[in-house]
Amino acid sequence: MTVTSEATTAWKGDLFTGGGEVTFVSSGLGTFEVNWKARSEGSTSTTTPEELIAAAHSSCFSMAFSLALAENGTPPESIDTTASVTFKPGTGITGSHLNVNAVVPGLDAETFERLAQAAKANCPVSQALAGVEITIEATLA
Repeated sequence: MTVTSEATTAWKGDLFTGGGEVTFVSSGLGTFEVNWKARSEGSTSTTTPEELIAAAHSSCFSMAFSLALAENGTPPESIDTTASVTFKPGTGITGSHLNVNAVVPGLDAETFERLAQAAKANCPVSQALAGVEITIEATLA
């Protein structure tokens, strides 16, 4: 089965003084403000395309890592992943850094690192971001 997810953005004005709203159509979870100032300077109240990519990357990686751990016979108790997507005005998205903390009983550090690296390489969002550097820090708790 193929699943298509949709979001829409309604934008008004030019890049630098305008703004818009992105709406999650498929899930109906909400509408969020977006604008250039937040994207180029940061914001605690307005989202950015990079924050949305970070949400996609952290959740996709966690799913892929969970699968890899379960297939290894060591299902995780928990996986906490933060993705930090970097944007440089005039250049674009320059990278995504995954910071992972997981509780996985019975798993040695070497296997943990190998499976984390494989999940990083194989998650569909990592593959979609193949044009940028993707780094990972993985900690086994």
